[in-house]
Amino acid sequence: MSEGLQSDLEVAPIEASSVVSLVYDRIRALILNGDVAPGTRLGQVDLAERLGVSRTPVREALRRLTGEGLVEFRDQRGFRVAALALDAVVRRLEVRVILEPGAARLAAERATDEDLLALQASIDRERAAQTAIEVHDASRDFHVAVAAASQNHELVLTLEGLWLIEVGRRLLARRSAVPDWQEADAAEHDAILAAIAARDGDRAAALMEEHLRDALRHWQQPTQPHG
Repeated sequence: MSEGLQSDLEVAPIEASSVVSLVYDRIRALILNGDVAPGTRLGQVDLAERLGVSRTPVREALRRLTGEGLVEFRDQRGFRVAALALDAVVRRLEVRVILEPGAARLAAERATDEDLLALQASIDRERAAQTAIEVHDASRDFHVAVAAASQNHELVLTLEGLWLIEVGRRLLARRSAVPDWQEADAAEHDAILAAIAARDGDRAAALMEEHLRDALRHWQQPTQPHG
């Protein structure tokens, strides 16, 4: 009996788009996790060799990342990791102000017991956090958990695309200088969770909007000179 594939066995070929998506995911993760700093050159040949693919999917992935604002392209300089400007942070926050109250409303309708436990665990981690990075990651986990509790995975994917981890960590390091910010943020998360647990969608949405608008007001304020 032949050891090869049976002639009637259906095996789907690997599509070029799948390779591009895999390369895109790998490069995007490197950027968001802070493994490559803003301004770092992203050489197509080097990336292709490291990832074991041709230059074509690397180029397509870099173009997609350029469209997202994570990578920038300049003539004679090629692709580089972009430094997200403050106005871009504000624009993303504006989208979140529109998106996340709706996610909180859905979470109040659909959250499971496991979802509520995940939300509480993120708040507990935020309160116990000893560094700005730990505070940021726990805070982010809370917002992603609210989206997950909506039982709509598209909301999770959209929020994750708006919230850039490496950028968020650096910005929060600035905001954490505000006295009692960590406890205030956790307390606001507490209130949102209570509304979700009580199945009060209107209150959950209102509290989430207020929470995000406070963050938006912070980043819209002109930068104060250092004395």
